[in-house]
Amino acid sequence: MSMYCLLRNNNQPRIGEIEAAFQGNLCRCTGYRPILQGFKTFTKGGCCGKTMVNGCCKNGKDDNAVGCCGKTSENGCCMNEKDDHELQKASELYDPSDFRPLDPTQEAIFPPELMIQKSMPQKQVYFKGDGVTWYQPSNLSELLALKSKYPEAKLVVGNTEVGIEVKFKNMQYPVIIAPGWVKELNTIEYTQEGIYFGAACSLTTMGDTLKKAISELPAYKTEVFKAVLEQLRWFAGEQIRNVSAVGGNIMTASPISDLNPVFMASGSKLHLISHESKRTVCMDENFYTGYRKTMLKPQEILLAIEIPYSKKWEYFSAFKQATRRDDDIAIVTSGMRVLFNADSHRVEEIQLSYGGMAPVTVLAQNTCKELVGREWGDCLLQDACQSLAKEMSLSPSAPGGMVEFRHTLTLSFFFKFYLTVLKKLALDVKGTIDVEKIPQKYESAIELFHQPYPTGVQLYQDVPEGQASEDFVGRPLMHLSALKQATGEAVYCDDIPHYENELYLGLILSTKAHAKIISIDIAEAERSPGVVRLLFAKDVTGSNITGIGHDETVFADGVVTCVGHIIGGVVADTQMNAQRAAKAVKVLYEDLPAIITLQQAIEKESYYQPIKQMENGDLGCGFQEADHIHEGEIYIGGQEHFYLETNCTIAVPKGEDGEMELFVSTQNTTKTQSFAADAIGVPSSRIVVRVKRMGGGFGGKESRSTIISTAVAVAAHTTGRPVRCMLDRDEDMLITGGRHPYLGHYKVGFMKSGKVTALEVSFYSNAGNTLDLSEAVMDRTLFHMTNSYKIPNIRGTGYVCRTNLPSNTAFRGFGGPQAMMIAECWMNDVAQICSLPPEDVRKLNLFNEGDLTHYNQKLEGFTVHRCWDECLKNSDYHKRKLSIEEFNRQHRWKKRGIAITPTMFGISFTLTLLNQAGALVHVYTDGSVLLTHGGTEMGQGLHTKMIQVASKTLKIPTSKVFISETSTNTVPNTSPTAASASSDLNGMAVYNACQKLLKRLEPYKQSKPSGTWEDWVMAAYVDRVSLSASGFFKTPGIGYDPVKNEGNPSNYFSYGVACSEVEIDCLTGDHKNLRTHIVMDVGTSLNPAIDIGQIEGAFVQGLGLFTLEEMKYSSDGFLYTRGPGMYKIPSFGDIPTEFNVSLLRDCPNSKAIYSSKAVGEPPLFLSASVFFAIKDAITSARLEAGITGPFRLDSPATPERIRNACIDNFTKLCPVLEPGSFKPWAVQV
Repeated sequence: MSMYCLLRNNNQPRIGEIEAAFQGNLCRCTGYRPILQGFKTFTKGGCCGKTMVNGCCKNGKDDNAVGCCGKTSENGCCMNEKDDHELQKASELYDPSDFRPLDPTQEAIFPPELMIQKSMPQKQVYFKGDGVTWYQPSNLSELLALKSKYPEAKLVVGNTEVGIEVKFKNMQYPVIIAPGWVKELNTIEYTQEGIYFGAACSLTTMGDTLKKAISELPAYKTEVFKAVLEQLRWFAGEQIRNVSAVGGNIMTASPISDLNPVFMASGSKLHLISHESKRTVCMDENFYTGYRKTMLKPQEILLAIEIPYSKKWEYFSAFKQATRRDDDIAIVTSGMRVLFNADSHRVEEIQLSYGGMAPVTVLAQNTCKELVGREWGDCLLQDACQSLAKEMSLSPSAPGGMVEFRHTLTLSFFFKFYLTVLKKLALDVKGTIDVEKIPQKYESAIELFHQPYPTGVQLYQDVPEGQASEDFVGRPLMHLSALKQATGEAVYCDDIPHYENELYLGLILSTKAHAKIISIDIAEAERSPGVVRLLFAKDVTGSNITGIGHDETVFADGVVTCVGHIIGGVVADTQMNAQRAAKAVKVLYEDLPAIITLQQAIEKESYYQPIKQMENGDLGCGFQEADHIHEGEIYIGGQEHFYLETNCTIAVPKGEDGEMELFVSTQNTTKTQSFAADAIGVPSSRIVVRVKRMGGGFGGKESRSTIISTAVAVAAHTTGRPVRCMLDRDEDMLITGGRHPYLGHYKVGFMKSGKVTALEVSFYSNAGNTLDLSEAVMDRTLFHMTNSYKIPNIRGTGYVCRTNLPSNTAFRGFGGPQAMMIAECWMNDVAQICSLPPEDVRKLNLFNEGDLTHYNQKLEGFTVHRCWDECLKNSDYHKRKLSIEEFNRQHRWKKRGIAITPTMFGISFTLTLLNQAGALVHVYTDGSVLLTHGGTEMGQGLHTKMIQVASKTLKIPTSKVFISETSTNTVPNTSPTAASASSDLNGMAVYNACQKLLKRLEPYKQSKPSGTWEDWVMAAYVDRVSLSASGFFKTPGIGYDPVKNEGNPSNYFSYGVACSEVEIDCLTGDHKNLRTHIVMDVGTSLNPAIDIGQIEGAFVQGLGLFTLEEMKYSSDGFLYTRGPGMYKIPSFGDIPTEFNVSLLRDCPNSKAIYSSKAVGEPPLFLSASVFFAIKDAITSARLEAGITGPFRLDSPATPERIRNACIDNFTKLCPVLEPGSFKPWAVQV
C-alpha cells in the first residue's frame, strides 16, 4: 500500500523516496531485501547506486563488485554480464512479460466529490456517538465558540495520539473537535522573523516548506530549519507525518517529543487565541507546566507557531537517540543553539533543551548561564559536561528506565554539538581568530546518520542439465500464494465472512502477577450493550484443566498466576461491545508472593523438576590440564513473536452430537482439536480444526494459540452460536508469552593456543507460570550447548525456572540460539584472554567429520569447514579486517568490528514420537490433484514445497496439484508444524502417498505408453481403481537415552557460517550493519528462492533478538512492551547494506526428501555474527580508554548497552546507584 501510494504520486520515484515511504512498515520475516529489490524496478534507471572502480555496478567487473542493481539487460540480470570464469545466468523467478507495465493513466481516479470539496463552501459537521460527540467547525469563529462552550474538549487533526489513548489507555473524551478545515490553522507565511505555520499544518507540509526555504535563503538564516528537517527525517513514518499536525505535536506535551526541544531552544513563538483574546508567547521553560500540561487556558487554542530564522554567528543542532532509527519514539532528544559575538568565539547566548530527561521538555538553564561570556574551547567543554551531569541527573527509578544511558546522552549530544559548532566556526571566521581545531580522529563524530540503499547477491546451484522442464524440485519457484498475498486476496482466519448470529468473545484478564481471586463483580458488564453472557471456570462443561503439561486452566479458578491470566470471557454481539464489557468487570484480589525474575527464581529455587543435566568426559581432568580457567556470565533477553496476524479463532457449533468446526490460526491442529474436545466434553472426532494459512507463527502458535481457541470453543458450545475472537496486538503480546529469557553461567578451561579442554555451563530459563514446552526447549539447549565445537570434557545443567510471567514457549530455534549464544560468548572470551584472533580460536575448536558430539552422536556430512572457508573467501575477511583496523586507528568516536560465527542445528523433534507425518492425495478424473498433508502454511512456503514434491513424484506439472487447507478430518494426529522438520516429514508422507498412486496407475501407463496423465487416470477410474491414497512417514533411526547419554536425537544437522561487519557510534550507541555474508548448507535445495528467503528472514529475526528487541517488565510482572510503539523489531533500515547469501554447492543430504535439508530455524543464529562484530567494535573503543580484556555484554546489544560499554570520560561523569538500593522502572526478567 505504501508503494502504491508513492507510485500514485510519482510513477518514477527515486530510491530515497522508496526508503522514506517504507518507514514504519514492519515485516521482519521477509528479511526486507527482496521487497526493496522488487520495488527498485520502479525507480528511474533502476541502478542500485553502488559505485565501483568503473562507476556504476553495471559498467564493469571490479574485483570487489557485489550487489545487483535490479536492472535487467539483454542477458537478464546485470550480474549476468560476466566474463567467462564468472557465474552463469540465474533462473528467473517469474516471466516479466506476464506483468503489464505500469500505466498511471489506467489507475482509478481520485473521487471527484473529494477533489471539488475544497472549492465548496464548508459547513460545520458533527457526529454524536456512544459517549462521544465529534465536531468539525468550518471556520475560526465556530472553532473558538466550540472551545468556549467545551473548554475540556480535545482538538484532533491527525488523531495520531488521541486514537491511541482511547484504544489502549481507556481514556474518554466526551467532546472532540476536528479543526482541520479552519483556514487560519492551515496558513503558511514568511514573516520578517521567520516562517509562520498554522497549527493544523501537517509535518509533511512543514517539511516541504522548510526544504524550499533552505534552497532559497542564505545558509546562515536556515540553521533552525535544517535542525527541524533532521528531526523530521526520523519522526515516525511518512504515513504519520502526512496527517499529524505541528500543533498537535506541541500541545500533546510529550516529554520525549522530537520537535519540542528544537522549538524551545530556537525560541519559537506560539500564537494563542480564544473567544475573548489572543496573545503570543515564547516557547520557553515556562510553557510546559507539568506532565502533558501546558500554560494554555482551558478556552485557548494554539493558532500557529513561528519558527525563527537563525542569525549570523548563530549555530543550531538537533539530536535524537532511539532504540531503532526508523519510526521510533525517542529515548532522549535535544535542540541546541549558540550565538556568538560577531567575528568571535565568545558565547553571547546559548540554549540547551532536552526531551526525555524530565516529565516535560526542559532547558539546562544553570549550564547555559555558566557558559555565557565564555570562549568556545576545551575548557568550556569540560565545564559544560560537568555542569550538565549535575543538572540533567535522573532518579534511578525514573519512568522509562535506562537512567545511566539517558544521563550520558545529554553529555554526548553536547559534545557532538561542540564539535559541530567548532567546525562551522572555523570556516566562518576564516582564520581571523584562533579557534581550536577538531582532531581529525573526531571528525566522524559529527557526521549525520546515513544508511546507503541495501544491495545483495543470492547464489545457489542450478538444477542438473537435462532435468525435465516440468520437474520443479530444485528450481526457484515463486511462493504459490505470493500474488494473492501481495494483492490482499489471500484469505486469513479473520477474513472469513461473519456467520449469521455470530458472537464475539472478549477476554477478562488478570492485572496481578500472583493473587487469590476474592470476588468478581459483573454487574456493570452485564448491563453493557450487546452482552449475551459471561463465562468463568464454572461454565466449562468438560475439563477446565488444559495445556501441554496439564497445569493450565481454560479460565482461572480461584488463583491467577500472571498478569494476563485469562479469568473469564464476555460473549457479545460485536468486538467493541465484548471488549468494553470485559473491561467493566471488577476483580478483587488478595496479593500472593510473586516471582518475576530469574534471579528471584534462583534465590528461591523455584524450578520445574527434574533439573536437566548432560555430561561427557572427565571435567576435573579437563580443568587440571588447562593453562587458563575463566568464568563468565551472559543474560539473553526474551523475544516477542510479533507475527503479523495475531491469534484468531472462529468456532462454529453444528447443533448436534457436540460437533464443532474450528477455524484457527495455529501450527498445531491436533492439540487445538484435543484441548477443545476436552473442554466441552466430547470425543476429538466431533471437532474439526481447519487452517487455510497463518500470517506468521515462529513457534508462537504451536501451543499458546490453544489458550484462545479453547476458550472460544467453550463460548460457542455454551451459547450454541458461532463465536469469533481475534486478539488485538496488545492482548496477544500480553498473554501468549515469547522466547525464553536465559541466564548462562560458564566456567571454561583452555590452553594458551586457544584449544578448549573443559566446559561447565549452567543454563537458567524463565519458563513462566506453566511448563508448556519449556522442558523440551531446555533439552535442545543442552544438545546445542557447544554449537559447532568439539569440547572433550563437558557438563551442562539446565534449570527451568517457574515464575509469575505468562508462560514462555516455542520460538524459532527452540532454545538452540540461547545455548549457542552462550557458547560463542565463552569462545570470544577465550580468544581475548589468549590475545588470539577470534576466527582462529573458533576454527581451532570446530568439530571434524566423524567426531562424536557431547551426547555421542556421530557427525556425518559435517560441512562447517567448507562453509567457513567459503564465507572467509566471499567476505574477503582478512582484507576487511585490516581495513577495519585502519579505520579504527583513524576514528575515535566511530568504531568498526567484524566477526565470523558458525551454526550447527540438529533436525528432528527432541520428543521422538512427534517425528511422524501423514498425507492424503486425491486424483480426480480430470487429472487434477488435491493434496492434503499434516503441515500448516504460515508463509514459510511449506505448501509450495509439498506441491513441488508431489509434482516431481507423479511427474505432472505443479499447476495440476492444489492444496486447499490443513484439517484434522483429512490427516489425523498430526505433529505441529515446528522443529524445521515439516518439509522432511510431510514431504516423505506425500512421496509415500504418491508412490502408492503411481503403483496403481502403472498398468495403465504400460498399456498406453504414449497416453497422457489424464488418459491413465480415467482408465484407472473406469477400471474401478482407487484414485485416493494416504501416505505416512516416520523418521528412522532416531532416539536418545538421557541416562546413557547416547543415541541420535537428530536425524541430521544443518550447517552455516556468517560474517558480519558493523560500525558503532561510541557516543550514542547507534550501530550500522554494513555487510553480512552467509554460506548455508541446505543440502540439495527443494526451492532455492524459498530457502534463501527463509535464510534472510531468519537472519533479520535473529538480528532483532541479538541487537534490538527487548521485552520490558515492571517489578510487579506487568509487560510494558505491548505493541510496536515500545517493542521494536528490525525495520527496512536495519538490514545489512550488503546482504549476500550463498547456498553451499554439491552437498546432498541422503536423510531427507530429494536430498534437501531443513531451513526454517538453523539460519537464525547466524545473526549472532552481528552481535560479536558489535562487541569487537566496543573492544576497540575500550582500548582507546585504556581498558582491555573480556567484558560482559548482555543480549540484545541495544544502543543503551553499546553506549554504556564504551567507557569514556562522559560515562564516568554519570555514575549509577548499586542495584537493590532503589526500585527500578523495569527489571531484567
